[in-house]
Amino acid sequence: VQLQASGGGLVQPGGSLRLSCTASGFTVDDYTIAWFRQAPGKESEGISCIRNGEGSTYYADSVKGRFTISRNNAKNTVYLQMNSLKPEDTAVYYCAADSQGVLRAPTSYSLGIWRKSWEYDYWGQGTQVTVSS
Repeated sequence: VQLQASGGGLVQPGGSLRLSCTASGFTVDDYTIAWFRQAPGKESEGISCIRNGEGSTYYADSVKGRFTISRNNAKNTVYLQMNSLKPEDTAVYYCAADSQGVLRAPTSYSLGIWRKSWEYDYWGQGTQVTVSS
């Protein structure tokens, strides 16, 4: 099982980027998949996830209304479309998958448990996003 994150780069404030997380060894709609980010000197932050199967999406308040997570089953890829980027979005972005199904319960989403990094057992290698003029 592997996750490959890509699409990061340098962008000006207000710009857009689309990150990709391509899976191998499993089908992306079988597992809940999330995006996390970690800025220098800060803790990892769960920012968005897409639930296995029915594909409900969830966002941290810090990105709600600006970021959109989606899934393309034919390409076995999860995307994170990031618009209206701000300097505080600068971080290394990771995708992660819950292959054990620990996030099955609805409360995992209503209580924000999906934002906890220890709920995920497979991780991509990270892609750097820098927002700067």
